[in-house]
Amino acid sequence: MADAARLFQLFGTCNNYPWGKQGRESLAAQLREKSPGTPFTIEADQFYSELWFGDYPDFPARVLESEEPLASLLQENPDQLLGEYVIRNLDGQLPFLPKILSIAKALPLQVHPNKKLSEHLHRDHPDQYTDPNHKPEIAVALSRFEVFAGWKPINIISALFNTPKLRQFVPENTQYWSDETLREVVRRVLKADDKTIRKLQDDVAHMSERYLEELHEQGYMLSLLPRLQDQYSATDPGSLVALLCMNYMVLEPGEALYIPADGIHAYLSGDIVECMARSNNVLNTGFCPRADRDSIGLFAQTLTFSPDTQLDNVKLPAKKSKDGSRGHTSVYQPPISEFDMLRIDLRENDDEEVSGNRGPGIAIVTRGEGRVLGDGKEFEAKEGYIFYIAPGTTTTWRTTSGLQVHAAVVHAPPITGGKQCPQ
Repeated sequence: MADAARLFQLFGTCNNYPWGKQGRESLAAQLREKSPGTPFTIEADQFYSELWFGDYPDFPARVLESEEPLASLLQENPDQLLGEYVIRNLDGQLPFLPKILSIAKALPLQVHPNKKLSEHLHRDHPDQYTDPNHKPEIAVALSRFEVFAGWKPINIISALFNTPKLRQFVPENTQYWSDETLREVVRRVLKADDKTIRKLQDDVAHMSERYLEELHEQGYMLSLLPRLQDQYSATDPGSLVALLCMNYMVLEPGEALYIPADGIHAYLSGDIVECMARSNNVLNTGFCPRADRDSIGLFAQTLTFSPDTQLDNVKLPAKKSKDGSRGHTSVYQPPISEFDMLRIDLRENDDEEVSGNRGPGIAIVTRGEGRVLGDGKEFEAKEGYIFYIAPGTTTTWRTTSGLQVHAAVVHAPPITGGKQCPQ
């Protein structure tokens, strides 16, 4: 079998969930339209929510030159395209799933089950839970990005639920709130009937703005509530859980967050690069029709209250990356082994050499244009162009006008001896 190319182009697949942006408002659709590959035409009245460009079977990427599914090429050439580290330590498959999301309204209130629960759910319900993996994820903002993620401090949540109308959700004889108190409160809110939820949303809408502002600047709840009601009605319990219990954040381009497995979250608006461990498992209980909600008991039991879910730890700062030889590369490093995210920012007439890693990478050009060199080849690099980078392959990015690239990469522990992968 001939050696596979170590740097080659891909094209991805768009999907059409109704929370996505419409027509040309969707960055996901714009980038797909600009990418070479099978013809893609943006329809003005269609929703375009996500652009997937990994090997996951739901919306797979394909090799530009042959239109072969990426997954097939990886299976045919695992040693060259995945590398020894991924084969030995990460199940011998591409360990991450990168996407572009364009969000017009709130995604379902959700958690992604951890590894143990995913294995159990996949075994018992393989049609609904299509893999046995966990799904920690990061999101890097490409535009102004609104999100609910993780938990507010317990003292704020308990104060909000200490108002007469909301006290009904707190277990009797509660003197001090614990993680289990919060779990039970969330479960009770999600199980409440439509009449109760409608009444309580009205009560929240009439809370004192002065009181909320004095309570660690919670006044934003009053402006967000009618917006959520317009999107999902005044009977959706997700609005109460999100507004009363969860952190609300606004991220600017380049800022990022990390959602651990079992971390509660709901994205609200904006364009992002998202990357996750190789999974599509999810539990939804709000911001979706009642018929689409998963088991509330299972959802509540799955919730985690680790330090990772606190506001300061949800945000994921960018750091200078040693991968870039000229200082134009930043890295987002979540506390997981499956991937990191690189961001390459080049101004006019800049260039950057990015060293190869022991695992593979997938890069997408998110702004500007230039060229990329690697494996003895040279390609145009324009908005929407996607590249697969095999282990050990150094790439050089050049531009005369400006260029931004985001790349998911496997940063394996450093090699302590032996030969480097061929470049």
